[in-house]
Amino acid sequence: MGEESTGGLVKRKGCFCSKDDFLPEESFQSWKNYKNAWSEIGVRLTDRIFTRSLDDSELNEIKARSHHDMKRNLNWWDLIWFGMGAVIGSGIFVLTGQEARESSGPAVVLSYVISGLSALLSVFCYTEFAVEIPVAGGSFAYLRVELGDFMAFIAAGNIILEYVIGGAAVARSWTSYFATLCNHNSEDFVIVVNSLADGYNQLDPIAVGVIIVVCLFAVLSTKGSSRINYIASIVHMIVILFIVIAGLTKADTKNYTPFAPYGPRGVFKAAAVLFFAYIGFDAVSTMAEETKNPARDIPIGLVGSMTITTLIYCIMAITLCLMQSYKNIDVHAPFSVAFEAVGMGWAKYIVAAGALKGMTSVLLVSAVGQARYLTHIARTHMVPPWLANVDQKTGTPVNATVVMLFATAVVAFFTRLDILSNLLSISTLFIFMLVAIALLVRRYYVSGETTNANRNKLVMCIAVILGSSIATAVYWATSDGWIPYAIIVPVWFLSTFALWMFVPQARSPKQFGVPLVPWLPSASIAINIFLLGSIDVKSFERFGYWTAALLVYYIFFGLHASYDTAKVSRQNRVDVTKLEEGGNTIANPSFC
Repeated sequence: MGEESTGGLVKRKGCFCSKDDFLPEESFQSWKNYKNAWSEIGVRLTDRIFTRSLDDSELNEIKARSHHDMKRNLNWWDLIWFGMGAVIGSGIFVLTGQEARESSGPAVVLSYVISGLSALLSVFCYTEFAVEIPVAGGSFAYLRVELGDFMAFIAAGNIILEYVIGGAAVARSWTSYFATLCNHNSEDFVIVVNSLADGYNQLDPIAVGVIIVVCLFAVLSTKGSSRINYIASIVHMIVILFIVIAGLTKADTKNYTPFAPYGPRGVFKAAAVLFFAYIGFDAVSTMAEETKNPARDIPIGLVGSMTITTLIYCIMAITLCLMQSYKNIDVHAPFSVAFEAVGMGWAKYIVAAGALKGMTSVLLVSAVGQARYLTHIARTHMVPPWLANVDQKTGTPVNATVVMLFATAVVAFFTRLDILSNLLSISTLFIFMLVAIALLVRRYYVSGETTNANRNKLVMCIAVILGSSIATAVYWATSDGWIPYAIIVPVWFLSTFALWMFVPQARSPKQFGVPLVPWLPSASIAINIFLLGSIDVKSFERFGYWTAALLVYYIFFGLHASYDTAKVSRQNRVDVTKLEEGGNTIANPSFC
């Protein structure tokens, strides 16, 4: 595999926009250039598939394309509260009721344990990368370094989809709980338009208004957003404590029978959807660029917040199902309605207020994280570099924040929650699976050092791990019986064992490292793929349409823009090397 280093752009003066803000690359300067670029499509695509970035490039040269640095003013305390603020929102307050009633019954607590385990394994993988490569790009930057430019782009598109859909789902949930707080039914504040398709005909203007307010806070200051999130999260924790204590005073163990009315398949189906409730922690990894001491703060922030969150989810799920039979749980505002059902109607207002606080925190942290993802993607020119600009005064990526939240508002206005949650889980599980693969590549492959024999062993082992995991998921989704598992699972185990025994690690982490490599990332791959097998077919169809749209955009624009940028950067690197070899230590100005 080739390696590439990338350079920065010459800083512009003025605040106006021009064509060069969006398509500055050589391929787009004229129709002739664009035609020539298409004539080289095979060479360009091959280059982008097999070329990987460098740690140093992501940390320095690419980051310089934002013209101004983000402010390093976050510590582990901020990250823990950001992590909980990013995660504890509509997932627990809405999807718990939906999945308990329709998929798992009281066994929803086991669904949370399964999805929480999968999320925790992914947290470890993210943490090692975030410490080693503390940039705003998060998983996009990690995949560019280890799996190459093309795979990073596919992941980038799904990262953007994940955040847009996640924010839209939370915003629509915000409206449901706001209606409850105002003593209305959860769907009273949406506008039904019968002429639109089912699932997209319940318009939600309140969700749009909430997103606009969140956008204003997100563009002003990251540290300010942290303080707001900190205060809102404290209020949220107090409300959660109230829900658990007050709810358990009305507990009835008869509601826990039957425990798993839909069987194991229902438990895993719910776990796949409830993974949505853990989405958001990856936003913390995008704040590594703004963290004072990434090596210390990121592991504490990520692992600490995820552990606390999983415990809270399990306790709240148990409380809900003890208060009310799963058959009677409301799918829109389950906790509020459950308190009303047990004669504590006044409590629903406290629950609704707490839920609104939590969902506001989720929206705020999501807005901060998604803008940083898009900023780093724009630094590579896969999307217009105008989106990479960081405002000198606020130290925040204003352009990326506004664009992402505009897209979120449009989706939130039209799309029903159940459609959003399933599609979101697919994108997230897919990305987490890729990050786990990237971690194995990082540990076992270093270009120029790893022998061809060991590289081939690595590829073979990863291919068998993927194949056995996919076979398990497909069989689970389509058939009953246990005999095939007795074959497929040992194949996964033996392929992981072979990687551990016969392929030497080529790199050790400098600071924080994932324990039990390759077992932990291999288990993360298997669980993420298995959960994908529990998601409905229509969601996979929507995922396929989105991925196809990404490929069309990439072939027509992203491929040529990123290829031209990398080509210029490589030439700049050669120019710098020549100057240094000549005894001149001053870098080429075009490289700055």
